[in-house]
Amino acid sequence: MLLSISTWWQHLVFFEKTLWAIAILFSTIYLFQSILSISGGDVDHASGDADSAISHDDGMDYQFFTIKNMIAFFTMFGWVGIASHYGGLGKTATILLAFAAGTTIVLLTVIILKNMSRLKHSGTLEISNAINLTGTTYLFIPAKRGGTGKVHIKVQGSLRELPAMTDDEDEIATGKLIRVKNIINDNILLVTVVENNLSFKI
Repeated sequence: MLLSISTWWQHLVFFEKTLWAIAILFSTIYLFQSILSISGGDVDHASGDADSAISHDDGMDYQFFTIKNMIAFFTMFGWVGIASHYGGLGKTATILLAFAAGTTIVLLTVIILKNMSRLKHSGTLEISNAINLTGTTYLFIPAKRGGTGKVHIKVQGSLRELPAMTDDEDEIATGKLIRVKNIINDNILLVTVVENNLSFKI
């Protein structure tokens, strides 16, 4: 078997050898990387410093030029190049098609990771979503922004304890129903007491 493989390899021209070498080498690395990921191994240690330096760039959240993306690029480049070459395309067309395929797989990877990240962080509190919602005072709130109290309010489906101030003339006692009017300094609720408790629901 080894003899037949050696004979096959010797009969290949340089261009074919290059495509096969790229496809086999990077497919092996990609397979090894996938096995480590599935088994819980941290492949990032292998590409650590390079990927880390790039991913902390001030550009896109998910960089195009990383070691993992390079492996995916050349894996696709190699196999599409082989398929194109044996499909009868010329060298230039083969290289262009292989390059386009490699670039496409990397772009898809970046898009998928970016969308997965958005899903992962979808539970992050956007405090502006609390505006016009109602809640109850947990710690009394001094009048005319004289200090900060706390309220319990349901935001984004979760009951949260958030700091609050008021412009009301009187302090808002613990247990009072309040409504959020605005946000102060991006992290403090500006609230007012709700006079008619029966007309609002938390």
